[in-house]
Amino acid sequence: MPTTVTMSSKNQVVIPREAREMMHLSPGGQLLVLCDANRIVMIPKPADFVAKTAGLHKEIWEGVDTENYIREERESWNP
Repeated sequence: MPTTVTMSSKNQVVIPREAREMMHLSPGGQLLVLCDANRIVMIPKPADFVAKTAGLHKEIWEGVDTENYIREERESWNP
């Protein structure tokens, strides 16, 4: 769904309807704006960051004794 938008004289852009509907955006909603050298990305700001990120990458820790892992890491800090 690539779309071109035009920045107004007040540096504003309108998010196309298709994108707003797809992302369930509504007036007053907040977006996070992320930038790097040649890109601007806007993503909906989660109401609760903890709830939004809970459980991410849990497959990495499957079968790992996390308490033992943390203890070993902490012990490695002090030779």
